[in-house]
Amino acid sequence: MTLVQLRHLIELATNGSFSQSAIKLHLTQPALSRSIKALEDELGQPLFDRIGRKNELTAFGLHIVQRARVLVDEANELRQTSVQLKKGEIGQFRIGMGSGPGAMLMTPMLMLMATKHPKAHIDISRGSTVLLVQALRERCLDALILDIRSLQPSTDLKIEAIHEMAGVFMCRAGHPLAQKGSVTFAMLRDYPIASTPLSDEVGRILMERYGQLAHPDQLVNLRSEEISSLLDVTRNSDAVVLTIRASAPDLVELPVSPPLNVKARFGLVTITSRTEPPLLDKVRALMHDILRDKPTKSKHQQNRSEST
Repeated sequence: MTLVQLRHLIELATNGSFSQSAIKLHLTQPALSRSIKALEDELGQPLFDRIGRKNELTAFGLHIVQRARVLVDEANELRQTSVQLKKGEIGQFRIGMGSGPGAMLMTPMLMLMATKHPKAHIDISRGSTVLLVQALRERCLDALILDIRSLQPSTDLKIEAIHEMAGVFMCRAGHPLAQKGSVTFAMLRDYPIASTPLSDEVGRILMERYGQLAHPDQLVNLRSEEISSLLDVTRNSDAVVLTIRASAPDLVELPVSPPLNVKARFGLVTITSRTEPPLLDKVRALMHDILRDKPTKSKHQQNRSEST
């Protein structure tokens, strides 16, 4: 029994004529007759009484047609649901974000869903890389947006690099170091250093540039997964934050010598064996649009903004 046969049954029950039904269904009359006969053979009872040129439903046929209409309607609804899911108009998407991309993507992503996909459901989780990867593997999340340098290589993870973004030391415009033409590592150490947890690779680069005292455990005084809180502290104190330049365009980038020259490598992480949820393409496009370094104000422009 197929949905095609049920549609044939419904059409014949509607007008009672094999010839007219065959025309509407774009079939030959013998093909329609074979379809109805096969359905009757499978169900074990006649569905129509043939009275001259008129075909009337039997009592059994009347009951079957009622059930068939429900099934065909459900199939049509299922097809429509599939189209909506594919377009991202409905459905659920659960995504985990690291602190850096979370600071830049959280609001734009929620705004995208609220304005373009208001019937879809999105759940955003924040946390450490270890906990987010665990949740992904346990199927509690559909995808992650992370600094992929912090990930351990694994065959079960599909990692798609999106953009690299410069990491820098920054402070508020009125900070004593903001007036310096060059800032040494020793000068940085006179102030609290704020940062999210750093990957081993970033820690190695720091120590290569500035020596043993640049080990993250020695360097960072204020550590938190929530970069937004660290940025607020930096805006309202003499703390210096180590973060992605684009995460706080209102802060001043310090001209540290030698230059840090380190980049976060943001990417999309999914489980290799899982089919991508339809909304993931929307998120991927948003990442390409948002996660990129943009021009920042010079110190002179920052200072003018601060004075006004």
